[in-house]
Amino acid sequence: MNINKPTLVVLAAGIGSRYGGLKQLDTFTPEGDTIIDFSIYDALEAGFGKFVFIIRKSIEKEFRAEVDKKLEGKAEVAYVFQEIDKVPQKYFNPDRVKPYGTGHAMLMAKDAVTENFAIINADDFYGREAFEAMANYLAKISKGRQFMLMV
Repeated sequence: MNINKPTLVVLAAGIGSRYGGLKQLDTFTPEGDTIIDFSIYDALEAGFGKFVFIIRKSIEKEFRAEVDKKLEGKAEVAYVFQEIDKVPQKYFNPDRVKPYGTGHAMLMAKDAVTENFAIINADDFYGREAFEAMANYLAKISKGRQFMLMV
């Protein structure tokens, strides 16, 4: 299903402590759209063929209920979990309650991502042009080459 199509990795494990809740799933339009809805739509239109969502296990049911129906039959979907106990032992802190950040999140996705990929934050709006630029560039480079870009 994903031949020569890049993967979009979506960082969505944040706990929203300053915001006060799950901003990844909060709606902001009269139709009930989330920021992720706009990102999914734009990424699909741009040519992304797989989505890897990095979430916390505690929000899996609610998150999948919102996202799975939007991608069913349109793209491959994978979920990986960013949990504070899933870090190399030498970095583990039993007193920590918040996830360790982006590097930790990407470590959790290493087995789910084998294609060229882009990374976005679940709660940021990028616009279609950004997804088109990322997808077009990623489709042109050979898998396994270490090219990076930032939009």
